[in-house]
Amino acid sequence: MFCMERKFMDEVSSVSQVNMYIKNMFTREYALNNISVRGEVSNCKYHSSGHIYFTIKDNSSQLSCVMFASMRSGLGFKMEEGNGVIVQGSISVYERDGKYQLYARKVTRDGEGRLYEEYEKMKKRLLAEGLFDADRKKKIPLYARSIGVVTAPEGAVIHDICNVAGRRNPYIQIYLYPARVQGEGAEDTVIKGIKKKKKTDVDTIIIGRGGGSIEDLWAFNSEKLARAVFACTKPVISAVGHETDTTIADFAADLRAPTPSAAAELAVYPYKEVEAVLREAAYSLKWQINNILKIRKLKLEQYQMSLKHLSPNDILRQRRLYTADCEDKLRLVMEQRLLAARHQLELYVEELKGLSPLYKLQGGYSYVTDKDGNSVNSVSKIKEGEELVLYMQDGQAEVKAGSVKRKAWFNYGSKEDDA
Repeated sequence: MFCMERKFMDEVSSVSQVNMYIKNMFTREYALNNISVRGEVSNCKYHSSGHIYFTIKDNSSQLSCVMFASMRSGLGFKMEEGNGVIVQGSISVYERDGKYQLYARKVTRDGEGRLYEEYEKMKKRLLAEGLFDADRKKKIPLYARSIGVVTAPEGAVIHDICNVAGRRNPYIQIYLYPARVQGEGAEDTVIKGIKKKKKTDVDTIIIGRGGGSIEDLWAFNSEKLARAVFACTKPVISAVGHETDTTIADFAADLRAPTPSAAAELAVYPYKEVEAVLREAAYSLKWQINNILKIRKLKLEQYQMSLKHLSPNDILRQRRLYTADCEDKLRLVMEQRLLAARHQLELYVEELKGLSPLYKLQGGYSYVTDKDGNSVNSVSKIKEGEELVLYMQDGQAEVKAGSVKRKAWFNYGSKEDDA
């Protein structure tokens, strides 16, 4: 190396050679390859390429810095003019301009390292005490009617919580305790808000604020606040900062929400969805009750029918009905037989009428006897002048026979035959 430096000093060098030599000097210097520099940000420019060009300065000097787009993961906040920062990286020479600068790999706010160490120590201590145990956390009510919110009265946090909660349940009651969420005395006002709200009838308490640096959120990394959250008899939801921000209050709370809007989502149930579920459940329950009642009614009717069949009264009634039916059938058979017998009798009567002399007398015929009562059924038995007795329908008459002639009265046109 000494020979190279000697040669460089003896020869006339170009600007490029000089800049390259100086760059190599910086590269060989280990301390400059991993250095941390504290300063105040100025002339900060975010380039469209993703690179960040800025300067850090103190009371007497300044240093140019650049953070390439590939290193942006080492920056956890947006740098602005006047920020106190600690830049970690390497110092090298930009050969084209002959200008040395700090190539940043990580940029943190000045003081974050100390606060982070304090944060980790507190976290481990409280964890060991059991303040973060999952089995000691209270359940968030599913159907809260009122919510207590401890946050700043102005700003987007309370606005977002009210908007989300009102959209999910228009009947939810929100009670705000205005508190300071940053700066001196912030943790005391938040603790006071928690203690006041736990004495009311709110179902859940939300503590929260918007995002910021670790210094901005430090009030929620207070041990006093963590113990107040742990001791609160009401469930507490912590909604501090953005999703990437995690505070001691988040660990001590019964539930951590990534954002204030998410806290409202977790604390307030969707009224319309629950109403629809309840309506469907009521309809289903009513249908099931009606169905059960129908089945029970049918079984009751079956039991009643069985009892009727087994009842002595029912058996007697059935026997009476059977007896009455037999009586009707017997009466019908008897009437049919009587009718047939009556008809047969009428036939016999008609037949007897045809054989009865009295019936014939009614047709204009008469019965003839002699005076001794002997039947005269032929003119050959009658003598002229003989006394005869004529029996007719309504009486009898004694007559004398005149001339006697034989004649067939039923043979029209036949010749007379003298007796």
